[in-house]
Amino acid sequence: MALPAHAIANFNTLLRAAENGDLTLVECNDAATGEPRYVLSAVVFTDGSHVFTPFGHLATGDPFEKYLPPGAPGGPG
Repeated sequence: MALPAHAIANFNTLLRAAENGDLTLVECNDAATGEPRYVLSAVVFTDGSHVFTPFGHLATGDPFEKYLPPGAPGGPG
């Protein structure tokens, strides 16, 4: 299964942010549950303030129990 174009674009933006030193980890709260989340974000300073662009949060617990890799039973492709 091919990755969607928006996922590739976001990944490339994430790589550029890391390359430029504009990648950060921010503690946030989940909008639905209020639980703390540690969000991987790009950050830029513009017009006197920081602008954060979230990409996703770090998995809690054991990520090997949460995700099925490609080719695994029940996983993609």
